[in-house]
Amino acid sequence: IHLSQGKERTILGVIGDGSVLGEQAIDSIPCVEQVVRIMKPYKLVGRDFHPDDTEVEVKGETFGGRKIQLIAGPCAVESRAMIVEAAAALSKEGVGFLRGGAFKPRTSPYSFQGLGEEGLRFMREASEGTGIRIVSELMDPRDTELVCKYVDVIQIGARNMQNFRLLTEVGDTDKPVLLKRGMSATVVDLLMSAEYILSRGNRNILLCERGIRTFENSTRNTLDLSAVPLLKNLSHLPVIVDPSHGVGRWDLVEPMARAAVAAGADGLLIEVHPRPEEALSDGSQSLKPQRFTRLIEELRTIAGAVGRTI
Repeated sequence: IHLSQGKERTILGVIGDGSVLGEQAIDSIPCVEQVVRIMKPYKLVGRDFHPDDTEVEVKGETFGGRKIQLIAGPCAVESRAMIVEAAAALSKEGVGFLRGGAFKPRTSPYSFQGLGEEGLRFMREASEGTGIRIVSELMDPRDTELVCKYVDVIQIGARNMQNFRLLTEVGDTDKPVLLKRGMSATVVDLLMSAEYILSRGNRNILLCERGIRTFENSTRNTLDLSAVPLLKNLSHLPVIVDPSHGVGRWDLVEPMARAAVAAGADGLLIEVHPRPEEALSDGSQSLKPQRFTRLIEELRTIAGAVGRTI
């Protein structure tokens, strides 16, 4: 039984074999107002079970409230000096979350794979110096305890969205999870992956739209911004947009970030690098800090127009 206490009513979600205890037996209990059979395959992440928006709190900052959260930083942690520099610049702009990959899933086995635990230590050091919160990817269930020791938000990347052993593992933790949509996944596929995590007891889930693969090859992916209002209609979980991976070109990141805010996103995940031309991973889609600063000002105007803040 999963308890959902809303503003107007309390819902008890019963998960299991419906033939064991029928609807009439439950309906006969005096305190039961109504029995509703949820037919959607995703039970816990859907609004039928949890009508009110979920807010995910991370060290004083909230996803899903009026404030649109910014997660920014380089694709990969390349060195201590670089990540500390990036954290200092971002925290000065009021960014609450630093992203950076210590373990990097790459298409080629010969590409830079990340610094591992050393990279996580560098990020934690950057956090201690600025107060910024850490978001980094977990790829292997065997590294769960290690990653949880350093990060504030676990990222599950697009390639691992349906790694169900990994989803089960993070579901057994109490760490917030940023779950990215797979590159060939439907909206329902994403919600079902979130269901795996929530079914294990972890309710701190952030859904992330990062683009899907289509026949179009002018951009890295096709950023599906229609998924933002759709996900918010189907689910109570906060929705994040990653325009950097969605388009793969720095000159398109800014307009798509603006569009994401207008579409109702609860947060943005944007790659920012002090020197993109030197980046070991995804430099072509990374903004320089100066451009990111200008983008924040533009986003504040759009956020205000839709009743939100940055």
